[in-house]
Amino acid sequence: MRAAALLCTAAMALTACAGTPGQPGQPGEQATNQNDCAVIAAVAKGHYQFSPGNVPPPLWLFSEDASWKPRCDWSRYGVSFPTTYDPNRQHQPGDRVQYVQFQKPIYDGKGATIEAGILHGPLAGMGVRCRVVSGVAGWTLAGQCENTWIS
Repeated sequence: MRAAALLCTAAMALTACAGTPGQPGQPGEQATNQNDCAVIAAVAKGHYQFSPGNVPPPLWLFSEDASWKPRCDWSRYGVSFPTTYDPNRQHQPGDRVQYVQFQKPIYDGKGATIEAGILHGPLAGMGVRCRVVSGVAGWTLAGQCENTWIS
């Protein structure tokens, strides 16, 4: 009887601490986005080879789902995005437009697929589709990413 009461109390405490997924600022939202953060970091490190010696261009997280706004502690995944890209900012003639873009990952029973792209200048960039799997080493690339567009 004591064990049942203890289990019930522990379950209620965990439920209260979990928050409601999807509510801004709640732990449930952070937990939901952590796989997204890890998948993005896996592509950033594995495909683009971003590191302290290879600093990425500004980060642009894009999704047609307006509610998708992952807040990632990039240092936790061993990657750094020092600046972010604002697609709504007015650019002046001669401005160098650069970014690395990651779209919301799509998960299935075997891992995730993510679309990404990098723009080095107005007509210089390429997009890729990457397969990422979760295992003992965390989220990692499953082979080479395939090109989806080249400019």
